Amino acid sequence: MAMTTADPASTDTLTATPVTTQSWIDTLKSFSHPRVVTMLFLGFSAGIPILLIFSSLSLWLTEAGVEKSAVTFFSWAALGYSFKFVWAPLVDRLPLPVMTKWLGRRRGWLLLSQLSVIAALFWMALTDPGAGVSSLTIMAFAAVALGFSSATQDIVIDAYRIDSAGDELQALMSSTYIAGYRTGMIVAGAGALYLAQYFGSTKDIYNYEAWRNTYLAMAAVMLVGIATTLVIREPDQRNHTEATYRVEDQVRFFLAFLVSVIAFIMVFRISSDVVSAARTSLTELFNNRHLAGLIVSTVRLGAAVAVVLFIVQLLNKTKAVNGTMVRAAYMEPIKDFFSRYGVSLAVLLLLLVGFYRVSDIVLGVIANVFYQDMGFSKVQIANVSKVFGLWMTIIGGFLGGLFAVRFGVMRILLLGAVLSAGTNLLFILLANSAGGAELVEGSGNINLLFIVIGADNLSAGLASAAFIAFLSSLTNVSFTAVQYAIFSSLMTLFPKVLGGYSGSYVEAMGYTHFFIMTTLLTLPVIVLILFARNRFDKPVTISG
Repeated sequence: MAMTTADPASTDTLTATPVTTQSWIDTLKSFSHPRVVTMLFLGFSAGIPILLIFSSLSLWLTEAGVEKSAVTFFSWAALGYSFKFVWAPLVDRLPLPVMTKWLGRRRGWLLLSQLSVIAALFWMALTDPGAGVSSLTIMAFAAVALGFSSATQDIVIDAYRIDSAGDELQALMSSTYIAGYRTGMIVAGAGALYLAQYFGSTKDIYNYEAWRNTYLAMAAVMLVGIATTLVIREPDQRNHTEATYRVEDQVRFFLAFLVSVIAFIMVFRISSDVVSAARTSLTELFNNRHLAGLIVSTVRLGAAVAVVLFIVQLLNKTKAVNGTMVRAAYMEPIKDFFSRYGVSLAVLLLLLVGFYRVSDIVLGVIANVFYQDMGFSKVQIANVSKVFGLWMTIIGGFLGGLFAVRFGVMRILLLGAVLSAGTNLLFILLANSAGGAELVEGSGNINLLFIVIGADNLSAGLASAAFIAFLSSLTNVSFTAVQYAIFSSLMTLFPKVLGGYSGSYVEAMGYTHFFIMTTLLTLPVIVLILFARNRFDKPVTISG
């Protein structure tokens, strides 16, 4: 049933009938448009960092002798992707000294974020996580810097795509961006594993220099993004409001953001002793250290957010920051969403956004470690998981888009959730394939690995295509950048927090029960879709 409360200004690209008048040949020719080709290379640049925080880093830490529980905690370094909405207005509104005048606002921020990604990769490469606790701590800071820089690059690329072309090219630009992104993931996933093994690091014989050279090579690959940024043209300025504010207002806006970040960090630093004591007490009370850790971490995060909100209110009341600027940046996009959909439906949709990817993210954090434990070498993991798996994801994405056009977004969202639950159970077959035998590297059941990863990635691609269309339908054209940043941040926030405990769950319950748990996590998602589909169900437009 179509929404009747949506504002007509929303970017409602989900309509009942196809709207394109182009032939298939004309549409294919449009892929050669300079803006469309540009997104292929920017997508490649965006796809490089993420696996260098997740799976590739997990293997590095595992080979360095870091415990599984500590390995999966490093997935929290990518929480920058989940909180990027916090500084998205900053990136959107504030000019950069020198760079903005030289390259323009979008390209200036893009170059800064890409240089920051390269710097973070150098930082990680020059740190040996196996050298002791202090080195592991330094690696954690470097990983956080990489996550923050990469998330900033994503914000700018999204804004550049929206600003640089009209609606007639957006679908094609998104397609080439995804293709480039997946290619970047192959390079940073399979490519990093190939290089690490080629340079001489294995599960049994750890070689820091091999991983150092691998991450330095990944930093060099980022030069593709740098070159693209320097070559492309700055998009035309459309509907930007920062010109109405004085330089003084912009500086105060940045300083307020900086003060808020420092306050957020200080709350975590100051509360460390209290948190440690509370975790110990709750562990004794519940007899479950994982549950105690989750409760304490949630309360700690809530307290930090509350302090930041208090500081923002104080700065606003004392006129230390332009209140109109803050409200336009943060409050208006949220107010618009709730006014268009109503409180009850808006909450339901946000819950669906926040929980839809929980199962695959929680499982994905520990996946590479699981493959190694099942007796697969890095080359086998690279061939099957990173190359074959990513191609299956692309095929699944094509099928998801096709089915969403034919049957509607919500139905394919439901199908994707059901398939995700089913494919998670396939991992149990892989976990029990050894029959209790002692596994050595290269002894895993490679045929079963192809089947499990193929089915899992195919279903993930199908679900992702429908989910992206769903998120796009929720966005108002007047607040595209900030609202999409909010949605894309929300969809990974809870899954990544929970995923940080994946290693602890495996150590506590074993792989079989862990995969059963990830399957059960999809049940609330299915319930949310069933509630939402009667109030929000539209097929997808075929565009351009």
